[in-house]
Parts: sequence; C-alpha cells; structure tokens
Amino acid sequence: MSTTSAERAFFGVSALLFATSAVGTIVFCASMSAMGEMPMPGGWTMPMTWMRMPGQTWPGAAASFLCMWVVMMVAMMLPSLVPMLRRYRQAVDRPGEMRLGRLTALVGVGYFAVWTVFGMAAFPLGVALAGIEMLQPALARAVPIAVGVVVLVAGSLQLSGWKARHLACCREAPGSGRTLPADAGTAWRHGLRLGVHCSQCCVGLMAVLLVIGGMDLRAMAAVAAAITVERLAPAGERIARATGVVVVAAGLILIARAAGLR
Repeated sequence: MSTTSAERAFFGVSALLFATSAVGTIVFCASMSAMGEMPMPGGWTMPMTWMRMPGQTWPGAAASFLCMWVVMMVAMMLPSLVPMLRRYRQAVDRPGEMRLGRLTALVGVGYFAVWTVFGMAAFPLGVALAGIEMLQPALARAVPIAVGVVVLVAGSLQLSGWKARHLACCREAPGSGRTLPADAGTAWRHGLRLGVHCSQCCVGLMAVLLVIGGMDLRAMAAVAAAITVERLAPAGERIARATGVVVVAAGLILIARAAGLR
C-alpha cells in the first residue's frame, strides 16, 4: 500500500469511527432524555445519569454508564486526536503500513484507556453526590450555586499556566524531532501520555460538562468544539484563554441567578 493510500485509509477509518460514535452518543442521549429528570429542591432537576433503572444492579448501571461514557469520549475527542495520531505516524520508524496501522490503533486505545479511567472515577462520585442531595434537601438547594462555582473555577483554570503547559504538550509533535521506535510498548506509552496530558488539559471543560448536564448534546458539542479549536488552531493558547473568560462569565451569571432564586 502506498503512503497516500495508507493516509486515506487512516482518515477513512477515523471518519467512520467518529460517525459511529456520534450516532451512538445521539442514541444514548435520546434514551436518557426519554427517562426524564427528577425535580429537586432549589428549582433544578437531576438527570437520570446517576441513578439505577428499575431492575438494574449497581454493577449494571456502572457498566452502562461506562459504555455511554467511552462512546461519548470517542465522539468528542477524536477530532482533536486524529492530528496527534497523524503526527505519531509521521514520527515513527517505518515498520510497514500494516504494522503502522496496528501501532496507531494501539496509541488510540492507550489514549482512550485514560479517559475510561476518568469515567470510572466520575460515576461513583456522581452517584454519591446524587444520593446525598436526595437525602439532604438543604444541600440540594445549594446545588445551583455550587454548579456556578464549579463553572467559575473551571473558567479560571482555563486561564492558568498549568492549563497552558498541558495544552502545549497536547499540541507538540511526538518525539521532538526524533523518530519513535516502531514497537507496541512505545505506542502504548505514547497513547497513555497523550491521554494523561489531554485529560488534565480538559479537566475544567469536562467538569463544566458534567455539572451542567453530562448527556446534553448541545453542551457536548460546545465542549468538543472548544477542545478541538484550542488544540488545532494556530493561536490555540489565546483561544483557550478566551474560552476561559467566557466560562468565568457564565459561572458568575449562574451564581448570581442562583442567589437571586434563594
């Protein structure tokens, strides 16, 4: 297979994976929306994301959430991951196109393994908080303000040097001008490294997504667009800061609105 054909195959598989995950995410969101939400003290509603369905065990609920989470992460993160995978393919010693394809897939698996761990941590935390809120009406009434505070902190994180450092790691080419060994261990570690930097870079925006509605398609699209643009645009650092300003303003508005309703 020629280099051009291999590139076309790479982009074709990536596009198919994105389309499949996007459709899966839409289906998951539609099924969650059909279940409705639970009205809570304080004038807000709790999504069914953190609850068991009738007849469902907690392990089953966790597995269902994790499946939904992974599909959602593929749809949200793949647009910004594909250029990183392409840079990996350009940096690795040429092992033959078939092996290069398998190594590229292994980098992707390592990357999404990190996001899977992120989801495994998010689910029990969300379930625990939901349980406390249902048992303690006073705490439930404070949730709208708490959501505003989380959004405010997330926006501030976008403006930090910590964010800038991790964003730079996500944007830089692998190997720093060196060729990478064409072996599975290097590919796996490279995928994990990308996933760790990416998850830390995106933690603020992902926190916003989780607190304002983890299965809201509009919120997902907005967060995915922000992540993709700050990774790929030439002025990514400035875009990240501009996003931070918008998120900080949104947090302040949410806090003011929640305080006015109390």
